[in-house]
Amino acid sequence: MTSNPFRLLVVDDDPSIRQMLFIGLRQEGYLVEIAKHGEAALAIIPTFEPHVIILDIMMPKMNGYDLCSAIPAISNAAVIMLTAKDKSADIIRGLRLGANDYLPKPFHFEELLARIEVQLRNHFPNLSSQKSVGLFTLDEEQHLISYQDKPLHLAPTEFKLLSYFLWNPNQALTKDAILTHVWGYDFNGDVNIVEVYVRYLRDKLEDASHNIIQTIRGVGYRLDPTLTD
Repeated sequence: MTSNPFRLLVVDDDPSIRQMLFIGLRQEGYLVEIAKHGEAALAIIPTFEPHVIILDIMMPKMNGYDLCSAIPAISNAAVIMLTAKDKSADIIRGLRLGANDYLPKPFHFEELLARIEVQLRNHFPNLSSQKSVGLFTLDEEQHLISYQDKPLHLAPTEFKLLSYFLWNPNQALTKDAILTHVWGYDFNGDVNIVEVYVRYLRDKLEDASHNIIQTIRGVGYRLDPTLTD
């Protein structure tokens, strides 16, 4: 798997589709977030800043058509509708509401990958791989994180964990969420591995405030990227 600077949001109420796409797209090097309906996606989009949103239509609370109409006001992400609604009228409606592409289910994963690549080329041809978050600079393409302009020497899992914190600054992240996004859906090991790797990061961030990765008792952890001693 190679890392790249692109972020994908999968919005689908089918847990098997969410899991399959989460695992498959991560294996392709993408940073992936998931939501089970439109309302959840609206809460994620402003902070996650996805480049492509893969969107089902038939969902509870807020369907894909309504979400597609709302996206341009909060994001410049490309939208690929991925849905069982395969009638010509459905496709036309989705495209007229602002979808950039439309792929009916069932689908081939390789075809979805190709369509994602097309949208990324068309919408973000000159995208910088760097992101500044407080005192940190994250470069996913170069697999590098710097703190106060000093590169951090991180093992691959440490890099993934700190990247996840930096994409969710000042947010309380549960251990379960961290396990899913860093170690994957199929992780069956000891959940205490999160504590171990947080300790590793704190050691690597010895020049930062000791509270830069805060423990939230009974919940998980939160990173404040602006703290110094």
